[in-house]
Amino acid sequence: MPSPYDKLSPDQWAAKTQELIDAHPLDTAEIVDVVQTCWTAIFESRLGGKFRIGHDIQPKPQIMGFLLHELIPLELQSRHPGQWRPEKAKIDKDLVYIPDTSLSVELKTSSHAAQIFGNRSYAQEQVGEGKPKNGYYLTVNFQKFSAVGLPVVTQIRFGWLDHTDWIGQASATGQQARLRPESDRAKLLKLYSNAG
Repeated sequence: MPSPYDKLSPDQWAAKTQELIDAHPLDTAEIVDVVQTCWTAIFESRLGGKFRIGHDIQPKPQIMGFLLHELIPLELQSRHPGQWRPEKAKIDKDLVYIPDTSLSVELKTSSHAAQIFGNRSYAQEQVGEGKPKNGYYLTVNFQKFSAVGLPVVTQIRFGWLDHTDWIGQASATGQQARLRPESDRAKLLKLYSNAG
């Protein structure tokens, strides 16, 4: 499937991103509400019947990201049964839109203040079967735990990314990819921002 940004110059990307988001079945206000609901639920849950995250346990960012990855699809499924479901197979995106899987969404989380990261393979062209790398992305940035208060979600963005938007680490042992600055600016629309 060709990129919707093919033949567009970078100064036209932001308008195309807005057009893609407007055509998507998820409402941007609901996206923010779902993310915030799931973030709050993490701190309201009890483990072992009595231990609370943020009070008794302060998980590393990878664990907080994992919890968001699990809760956001479940929250969408509970709000829209038959339309959304979590990933079940290796070829599924994180948020599967059942009526039209081309509108499914990949979820990326990060405790970095502004950037998101992917596996190095995101910067490589799709070969064979597997999860499509091009398509809609929902990104969530959040604070790490500190001595002062509970961490908050700092940024929620939504848009479309292609594998060419990622830069893989040059090192043969590098496992990470980051977004090209022009892609980061124009292909992910900021839905929510809170400096904390």
